[in-house]
Amino acid sequence: SMNFKIENFYNPHLSLGASRLDTILSITAALGEGGTTTQNNMKKAIIFVLDVSGSMDVYTKIDTAKLAVRKSIDLLDEDNYFAVIAFSNNARVLVPLMSATRGNKEAAHYSVKMLRAGGGTQMSNALLAVLDLISTFGDMMTHVQFVTDGQNDRADHNHLEEALDRCEGMFQCNCWGIGVDWEPQELKNISNRLLGTADAVPNPERLEETFRSAMAKAASKGIGDVRLRIQSPKSIRIVTIKQVSPEIVDLSKLAKRIDERNLDIPLGAWGEENREYQIAFELQPQGDGEEMMAGKPKIVFTENGQETVMEGDRIVAAWSSDVLRTSRINEQVAHYTGQEELAQSIKEGLEAKSRGDIDSATVLLGKAAKIAVQSGNEEVTARLKKVVDIIDADQGTVRLKASAGKAEDLELDMGGTMTIRKRSSKTI
Repeated sequence: SMNFKIENFYNPHLSLGASRLDTILSITAALGEGGTTTQNNMKKAIIFVLDVSGSMDVYTKIDTAKLAVRKSIDLLDEDNYFAVIAFSNNARVLVPLMSATRGNKEAAHYSVKMLRAGGGTQMSNALLAVLDLISTFGDMMTHVQFVTDGQNDRADHNHLEEALDRCEGMFQCNCWGIGVDWEPQELKNISNRLLGTADAVPNPERLEETFRSAMAKAASKGIGDVRLRIQSPKSIRIVTIKQVSPEIVDLSKLAKRIDERNLDIPLGAWGEENREYQIAFELQPQGDGEEMMAGKPKIVFTENGQETVMEGDRIVAAWSSDVLRTSRINEQVAHYTGQEELAQSIKEGLEAKSRGDIDSATVLLGKAAKIAVQSGNEEVTARLKKVVDIIDADQGTVRLKASAGKAEDLELDMGGTMTIRKRSSKTI
């Protein structure tokens, strides 16, 4: 079975009158004695959802996407389930949910080959079609690979939000934008709400390897529905709930009140891995030397029908007039504050660039380059280097690349929230 370990990082000493306590929770999952990642015999399904609107016909995008889906189907183990849904204005199930036997794969190849592109883009129908497919299958860990090349039809905006409300917690969804005509915020919204990832695949040829690594990740997950539960006194408000590693995702919309003392935050499926979260508490300030429990984190999951709760240490704040104690910023908290600043600088820098405000874009992306290089965030640095030439990282001096187009901007936009973990200073 899975074992979860929760470590709390924060400075417990608050200055008199201070009411906010910032904490980083580092959560690590490891297999218990003799466990395997596929224990608890939960069925796993990979569902490919493919945009077949008219624009997919351009630059052979549809052919490349069809090939990527077919090659991915061939990689599936026989005990996996799979399905393929195509959508434009409406969604249709090309391949119903079935086990990945040789015969089923061959039938799927034929159906995918016959696909033609045409029509508009209504993403809500695609997500609801997934929900329909899995609703009859009982307990199943479902990972959706959602591929689009365009923006959702305006008329579908509210339907999409309603569909997301219904799909939340039912399956996880990765979003891949191919080409350069899709809307980053749209895909981030879907993947954040459905606890997946979203990224740009400007070159459709790379879709196959993208699928391959996403499927390997899905295969490594051993437990489906993991939740972080924060138990707090009634007087305390939780004001920030974010995943900060491996990338920054605001989870506050997903948090659900269990009762007046307990808040549950869904974390999706887990394998052996580490993720880090920022939780900020708002407390009622107390007198010098007084203490107050802000919260106690727990991990809750169901395995073989049994609910398991693993408890972390209490998070306790103490008020003090000792400035030396209260002015220290915890290293983990400082590190992730920096990574958030990096993400924000990229977002604002790209917005300035798209408005044609080159001076602001250069300053903001320069600031981003400085933080990315100094913190050792290689993934974001590599994406930045496609948009700017870094002249002096320490000074944050960059020059916008004339050659950088929409594809490079989109890659940076989607990757700007990726973070690097704080290396423990304890290690020698």
